[in-house]
Amino acid sequence: MLRFSTPKVIAILAAILLGVVVALPNLLSADQRALLRSALPSWVPTQAVTLGLDLQGGSHVLLEVDVNDLIRSQVTQLRDDVRRILRETRASLQGGIQIVNRGVQLRVADAEDRGRLLPRLRELSQPLSSPVLGQTGVRNLDVTDTPDGLIQLTFTPEGVTDRVRRAAEQAIEVIRRRVDALGTTEPNIQRQGADRILVQVPGLQDPQRLKDILGQTAKLEFRMLADNASGDVDQLPSRDAGGQRVPVERRVIVGGEDLTDSQPGFDQRTNEPIVTFRFNLRGAQRFGQATTENVGRPLAIVLDQEVISAPRIQTPITGGSGQISGRFTVEQANNLAILLRAGALPAKLTIVEERTVGPGLGADSIRAGAVASIIGFLLVVAFMIAAYGFFGVIATVALLANIVLIFALLSALGATLTLPGIAGIVLTVGMAVDSNVLIYERIREEGRVGRSAASALDAGFARALTTIIDANLTTLIAGAVLFFLGTGPVKGFAVTLSLGIITTIFTAYTLTRLMVATWFKVARPKRLAI
Repeated sequence: MLRFSTPKVIAILAAILLGVVVALPNLLSADQRALLRSALPSWVPTQAVTLGLDLQGGSHVLLEVDVNDLIRSQVTQLRDDVRRILRETRASLQGGIQIVNRGVQLRVADAEDRGRLLPRLRELSQPLSSPVLGQTGVRNLDVTDTPDGLIQLTFTPEGVTDRVRRAAEQAIEVIRRRVDALGTTEPNIQRQGADRILVQVPGLQDPQRLKDILGQTAKLEFRMLADNASGDVDQLPSRDAGGQRVPVERRVIVGGEDLTDSQPGFDQRTNEPIVTFRFNLRGAQRFGQATTENVGRPLAIVLDQEVISAPRIQTPITGGSGQISGRFTVEQANNLAILLRAGALPAKLTIVEERTVGPGLGADSIRAGAVASIIGFLLVVAFMIAAYGFFGVIATVALLANIVLIFALLSALGATLTLPGIAGIVLTVGMAVDSNVLIYERIREEGRVGRSAASALDAGFARALTTIIDANLTTLIAGAVLFFLGTGPVKGFAVTLSLGIITTIFTAYTLTRLMVATWFKVARPKRLAI
């Protein structure tokens, strides 16, 4: 156990050296790291550990899915589906399609028409499904009819709950893309309960910009301005008309879901900020056809139920790209491009809680964590040297290497260090010397039974290995459970704890054994003073 081949020694020392190089940028300021990054090749590690919201400050926002808005959107879509089915089945309708609580109703007096219509309407009612259980048999839509021809379609409570849950999951992905576009690092975005979403953005000290990005639905539609206020039109406010309402056809030519890219820019003629966009193949075809058929008519660009621009179609636009102008500021154009590029939120989100953690408070947390870590480290070192003498010094060197490797792994993985993460590092310091204590006590026991120094060292390391692996493996399992089932601060603690366990096994056993073997080879002691 005390013999190391030359390749193994080189591998151990190379791992320590690599850890030092990767962890070194954490001792530099942001300006120094930027200078280093510009001066060195791209493969040289210059990434520091990302600090969490509680350490570097930032913005914290708790959002809630607006259930009423979501239901209204679903009912509107249901009404459009019913209208489409009526056209396809050519059923005669008495009156119009009326919106009722969580659904719509219509009256079809003719029995033959109802016979054609009802099967098609019931196709809209599909059982809810689960990835684990498959179809649960619970319908998201109830379809009822009466002998006098009244047909009612109503969303079930189970269907509403499921839709809210799926809307929250979809919103998380949209929010993540929007926040990433802000250029921040390691945002924490997670669902809380069925209808709430927690957003934490470390380093972002402008909560208003975050709220602006998160609070907009960014539902983009291209429609035609109507010739008059009658017919199937909506009355929407127009920026060009100073906020006055103008008639806009309800038919959507192309929606924002067909956008593949959007970027801020400047109009070459007026030098005003604009947003350029590009459609996918389906969007380009529909947009090209609509502009070809409507040359000379105003095209309404509708964002969140407001006409932000209504340019007149001069020639067919068949290239699949265009631009949006609406008297934007540079920041508004940039934010709109982010929103359109990230996609539309499935429902309106309401801010129920917000707070900003200042950098001063984060600095205080770092200082307190550093003081606690240093005190804990010094106490552990004092105990090890007092208890084991020179072997305690070896354990201290291994402990320093352990901390360096933890920060190297955090930097390399791009993990976020939080205040609970610092607690995990402090705990790792105590757990690391536990392994050394197991080894040293085993060596003492072997020496008491009369073994030689070489034999006691060899047996001590060999017999302590199983115990060290068992103890750390069970803790690693607990850390994995905390990471996958925990949230926020719990995950931060689990990350540093799990990484610390991996580095502990390497430094407390392998590196310590190498240092002890090197010392023994040079000193050749007859007996061990441990």
